[in-house]
Amino acid sequence: MNPNLIQAFNDSHIDFLHDESRLSGSAETIAFPENEDEVRSVVAAVCAAGGTLTVQGARTGIAGGAVPKGGCIVNLSRLKEVGPYQSGTGSLRVQPGALLADVRAVVEANHLFFPPDPTETSASIGGMISSNASGAMSFFYGPTRRWIEALRVVLADGAVLALRRGGQKASGRRFAVTTEDGRVISGVLPDYPMPRVKSAAGYYAAADMDLIDLFMGMEGTLGIITGAQLRLIPQPSVICGLTVFLPSLEAALSFVRLVRGEKAAGQEGLTIRPVAIEFFNHDTLNLLRRMNVEGKGAGSIPTLRPHYHTAVYLEFHGEDEALVEASALAAIELATALGGNDEDSWYAANPRDLAPQKAFRHAVPEAVNLLIGERQRTDPAIIKLGTDMSVPDAELEDVMAMYCGDLASAGLESVIFGHIGNNHVHVNILPRDKAEYDRGKALYQCWARRIVAMGGSVSAEHGIGKLKTPLLALMLGEEGIAQMRAIKRLFDPGMTLNPSVLFD
Repeated sequence: MNPNLIQAFNDSHIDFLHDESRLSGSAETIAFPENEDEVRSVVAAVCAAGGTLTVQGARTGIAGGAVPKGGCIVNLSRLKEVGPYQSGTGSLRVQPGALLADVRAVVEANHLFFPPDPTETSASIGGMISSNASGAMSFFYGPTRRWIEALRVVLADGAVLALRRGGQKASGRRFAVTTEDGRVISGVLPDYPMPRVKSAAGYYAAADMDLIDLFMGMEGTLGIITGAQLRLIPQPSVICGLTVFLPSLEAALSFVRLVRGEKAAGQEGLTIRPVAIEFFNHDTLNLLRRMNVEGKGAGSIPTLRPHYHTAVYLEFHGEDEALVEASALAAIELATALGGNDEDSWYAANPRDLAPQKAFRHAVPEAVNLLIGERQRTDPAIIKLGTDMSVPDAELEDVMAMYCGDLASAGLESVIFGHIGNNHVHVNILPRDKAEYDRGKALYQCWARRIVAMGGSVSAEHGIGKLKTPLLALMLGEEGIAQMRAIKRLFDPGMTLNPSVLFD
């Protein structure tokens, strides 16, 4: 092994002690492997010394999964090769440290499309796979899991698993996989029920499942991803975006149900289903207005007029320009019938005009982070409290009423935005001091219990990391967590990889 591969941790490595969650940790050593063999060497050396490993990509996660808890950091940012594109299979080979932005550049140059779309394009592909990332367009295209054809995974003993979709399947709940050196790993998959909603909470487990899916959303606890093959599709010929403004929350929720195709008697739906349905409540629009007045807003977003109350963004993809435009116009008519105004709607039929609407969506979490950063200077104990929970379709109105009513009763400032097409909105509580933070945290725990009772998920897209382990235990129960631990011990007997992620 290269003697300089594992370095003593020093002050030049401070940035690697945290991710976007603002949680901070500690480490004794750090390694930046540049290929799979070097990853295997690091794993072997750390395991032989009885240490632990924390796997990192681009550190854009907000659940603390990449924050080290002692031991060695394995940062995969130098494994960043993309391509070449394989036209015969319609797929693209990538290394885990490749950034989504770089992958998109190669994909788009070939007039192709990779649908997973987490808000942060600086996310690494390995991180997206490990957390089964999704985003706005998962409403139509699904999460990252659906778009991965093959994986290479280094296990805690240095062995390598080469997994290909359709190649290894469970028999009922029993499974077996074989490493490249011939070792067979067999066991029984967890039998907890998977929530029938958008979810990135815990190991994916189902009878007769494709075993590659066990490693989508495992958050680095079963192995280290060193390569992947992405499935691509032709780039849509027509892409358009539409933002409508409704006079109330109730009108916005009715609009969402209509554009999702949940028609009432006498109502017409849309010819083409939206690929994304995004929501921005009144408090969110007001935060953007305030930040703009204070000179801290994103200058590239359109003007938010004073009477804009609640916004919903739709994105349409298709091959027929007339059909796409007709669906957008039909959506404007639905909004107008609910009190909106077609003159206030933002419509974009080309990438240049669509850019300001995309910037509007991205400006929201940026404004939240800026505000929390300012408040932390007054009280360092303050951090953002952001929910990431989803519920079944039938519970949409009830969960929104729960959020709004409880926030008003607690007197907490907040914004609510996100992927309402999947009944998955982010409630960002914005505490002004430690007392409000404590009230917000208690509220978050209360909501999690109620959402689990509704049949929802405690994490729809951000994963569990280190920050949400109590919520996963609440969702799966002691037996479910015990079954997850049993799976981890099969692949990582020494509990070496990503300690304290998913469960203690």
